[in-house]
Amino acid sequence: MKSTQKAILALEDGTVFEGRSFGYPGEKAGELVFNTSMTGYQEVLTDPSYKGQIVIMTYPLIGNYGINEADIESHDPKVEGFVIQENSSLHSNWRADRSLSEYLIEHRIIGVEGMDTRALTKHIREKGAMKAVLSTEDFHQERLIEKAKASPGLIGRDLVKEVTCEKPYQWTERIDSEFSLHNQPHSTLHSRFKVVVMDYGVKFNILRSLRDWGCEVTVLPASSSAESVLSYQPDGILLSNGPGDPEGVPYAIETVRKLIGKKPIFGICLGHQLLGLALGGKTFKLKFGHRGANQPVKDFETGKVAITSQNHGFSVDPDSLNPDEIELTQINLNDRTLEGMRHRKLPIFSVQYHPEASPGPQDTQSLFGEFVRMMELNSREN
Repeated sequence: MKSTQKAILALEDGTVFEGRSFGYPGEKAGELVFNTSMTGYQEVLTDPSYKGQIVIMTYPLIGNYGINEADIESHDPKVEGFVIQENSSLHSNWRADRSLSEYLIEHRIIGVEGMDTRALTKHIREKGAMKAVLSTEDFHQERLIEKAKASPGLIGRDLVKEVTCEKPYQWTERIDSEFSLHNQPHSTLHSRFKVVVMDYGVKFNILRSLRDWGCEVTVLPASSSAESVLSYQPDGILLSNGPGDPEGVPYAIETVRKLIGKKPIFGICLGHQLLGLALGGKTFKLKFGHRGANQPVKDFETGKVAITSQNHGFSVDPDSLNPDEIELTQINLNDRTLEGMRHRKLPIFSVQYHPEASPGPQDTQSLFGEFVRMMELNSREN
């Protein structure tokens, strides 16, 4: 049976939408964004990169395969709110252990259905991502609009500190063999390489992917110093994904700057942006960002196009990078924004998208192998 509890979504530009609550009651502010994935709502909910954001799913029917413990990307949902067209009241999947509604209520996440997600998405595409308030308690529209205007937004805000781990830990879980791209474990690697992951809001599948490629994985808090990172004597350093404005975490930029030239570095999403800033570049906010599992990315060297999973609202300005040091390697074919770069002399490279997928295509999982080969080459030279 569908809920009849009213819900209001008020945007800072004065636009208001009404719907029905199917999650936890309450009120939350956040930047309103949309995700175009047809599946993977559980991974979207638990991706720490969505901290500070209210997410709209453009696919109209969500929740039909329920929730399971295997597909989470962090220990609990990180979105501020979840907006869909229709919540499936029945779920069917052999791995599911609860419904989407039960999951949201359990973790106190506001979920709203019955809104015109097509109109909402078109509005954001035209006007840009903007601050909003989602409420099942206050139905005074003008008051909610003012609350949206007064909310902090993302610019200059440090959201990484809200999602990073509190202390270092070891990661041992691999990708489930049923879903691995590899026919057999990397028996020739035997965890030869030690990787330190800087946790800016890392997704579990990044850690699983590193283990799948035979790496020993240690995860460190985002506030860790360069000296602390190097004390683990890693063979390589991975800069993870994470939420918000990269310029809002100057301590992370400074740490990355000090790590450049010390060890091989692989940056993903926010890690890519932080690396760009550490290398002297600049970042800028995209109008409505890239969030979905169908972003086409062209590799300049091979000419091949990969379909990628993405979730970000900021981008590195390619014109701000020193061409004598940095080579641009990949570009987004939708809007021509930078998707990949590498250092011309040092073992450093990064991508804006998510090679670990979850959800999305696995076209670029081999980048973890490229990172392993980079560490192997570096170990031979040193």
